[in-house]
Amino acid sequence: MGRKNHKKKQQQRRQHQGSTSQVVKGTLELTRSGMGYVLVDQLENDIMVRPSDLQTALHGDLVKVAIKERKSNGRMQGVVKEVIKRKRSEFIGQLQMGNGFAFFVAETDKPMPDIFIPKQLLQGAGQGDRVVAKVIKWADGDDKRPMGEVVTILKEEDMNDAAMKEILLEAGFPLSFSDEVIEESARLPEQISQDEIARRKDCRDILTFTIDPVDAKDFDDAISFRKLPSGWFEIGVHIADVSHYVEPQTALDAEAYARATSVYLPDRVNPMLPENISNVLCSLRPREEKLTFSTLFTITPQGEIKEQWIGRTVIYSDHRFTYEEVQAIIEEEAGLYAEEILTLNRLAKIFRQQRFNQGAINFSSQEVRFKLNEKGDPVGIMVKESKESHQLIEEFMLLANRTVAAFIAGQKHDNKPIPFPYRIHDDPDEEKLIPFVDFARKFGHSFDRSSPEAIAKSFNQLLKDVKGRPEQHVLEQLGIRTMAKARYTAENVGHYGLGFENYCHFTSPIRRYPDIQAHRILWNVLQKSIVPDKKLEEKCKHTSERERAAMEAERSANKYKQVQYMKNYLGEEFEGIISGVAHFGFWVETIEHKCEGLVSVVSLSDYDDFRHIETDYSLYGMRSGRKFRMGDKVWIKVIAANLTKRQLDYEWVVAGELSPKKSAPKVPKTKK
Repeated sequence: MGRKNHKKKQQQRRQHQGSTSQVVKGTLELTRSGMGYVLVDQLENDIMVRPSDLQTALHGDLVKVAIKERKSNGRMQGVVKEVIKRKRSEFIGQLQMGNGFAFFVAETDKPMPDIFIPKQLLQGAGQGDRVVAKVIKWADGDDKRPMGEVVTILKEEDMNDAAMKEILLEAGFPLSFSDEVIEESARLPEQISQDEIARRKDCRDILTFTIDPVDAKDFDDAISFRKLPSGWFEIGVHIADVSHYVEPQTALDAEAYARATSVYLPDRVNPMLPENISNVLCSLRPREEKLTFSTLFTITPQGEIKEQWIGRTVIYSDHRFTYEEVQAIIEEEAGLYAEEILTLNRLAKIFRQQRFNQGAINFSSQEVRFKLNEKGDPVGIMVKESKESHQLIEEFMLLANRTVAAFIAGQKHDNKPIPFPYRIHDDPDEEKLIPFVDFARKFGHSFDRSSPEAIAKSFNQLLKDVKGRPEQHVLEQLGIRTMAKARYTAENVGHYGLGFENYCHFTSPIRRYPDIQAHRILWNVLQKSIVPDKKLEEKCKHTSERERAAMEAERSANKYKQVQYMKNYLGEEFEGIISGVAHFGFWVETIEHKCEGLVSVVSLSDYDDFRHIETDYSLYGMRSGRKFRMGDKVWIKVIAANLTKRQLDYEWVVAGELSPKKSAPKVPKTKK
């Protein structure tokens, strides 16, 4: 496993800081006042840019900035020279009509010029209409004014729809595909030619099925199963061959790369690829022949892998299962293809146990799903559990991903490793780990920090020991926060959390661009026609950034739905668990709804003077000794639900003295 080389990074920063080069590349962040700050990876300090020096750059844009002043305290001032890449081109706002034209005023707290929209590009929108507008060009010369067009007119009753669209736009994800991309997608042939089938391994006669969520339409993966005369099994993991349809240097490929991922919000999917590809051509739908990229394994009944094969295939899916249907077959040991599913589940359990024995960390997380009405309003909240049916698919996808990564890692080109988008996960950050270990010790849990392997073993022991105990939730959540973030890179340092020396993403090319990259490079290696991609690391950085943006959008959308849901419970009281602590208050997640809100320290000031104890993850009352610590159960009242800010405000209520009509009494003073 690789370890972080902090000294090397610090040295690189110092070298760059002292560089005579005056032009650097970074991401622009704008304040409400209009002042800009450019964040550059290699620099410890950001570069200040005054409003008059921003040119046409907007918040979130990737820019080239020339450093014109460097002060002794390290503060730099610069001028934007070029916008390399726009974070977004579409905005939500209102129209102000002129004579034969309109100005679009964006709804944003970041400085932005009004967009000029000619009459012929208004799409029928009028004065005061709330619309989605797209910037199509910027004026030349000193004016620097953007010109745009109306994309969608938003109706008053579609507030929920507008909120979800704004979240996607904020994160830099376009709401629609260009005409060129749609046309390219529509021109792709639906019929698979006999010549193409002849070039592939034919797996159409092998029992094959998919297992997916009940509402899924893009089926990335399928499993095939057959028993061999020896008593062993041949199990195939078949993945949609998106790279056959989406070729480099096409508008489709450029769009897929720019998005880099599909975004899954509570009421919609913003896809990486047009529907004709994601839900039709490439989706492994039942009773249809499909082109796939596959890993085939010969496995003994004891779970030992004897042989493996990687290559392009053609399949025919016999059945489409939901997770719920497979779970019922596992629990009842009866149903369609029960023998095959039970065998697959038994093997998956063996692989899962082997992973944990070899150092994988057994973190579990709850996923919240919203039950929505026809308007998209949340009317219920469900917690999705990871059951054996989910783990069955997970283990075989992990097996395929690590098999492909290990194969590529074993190849060389000109005696050098082949550039490949590995999915890596670094060792835990020592700075985050130490306070966590100290906190866990207060609950009687010891930690061995002598090596990454020992840390993983200690984590697993802790997770096993806390199961069902009061501190389980808090230690699981804090443990996850100590972990490094997984990312894509050509530097193969392994995946710490999974305990794999080699790992990549190969199994979801419909919704992740790195999987398409992996397919292309893998095919070139198999064909012995390797052309190393010199820009791969830059592409990995981009896809990692887009993945983080998608996760932020998903979190924001979930938060919006939480606020929307809890608006129905203003003034009501619920039991919750403290999920985070800061100097300005603590967050509480309600047990019943899994909705998180903030109890401000200001609202506690009548009770006591509270201080933040960082090492204890708590707020401590200086007079009463009352402590609010992460993981504690508390009662709260819902006092505010702000949809615009996606923010819930709670008020602490003293347990045992609850009444919907009574406010919380003060905490009595106690002698220390």
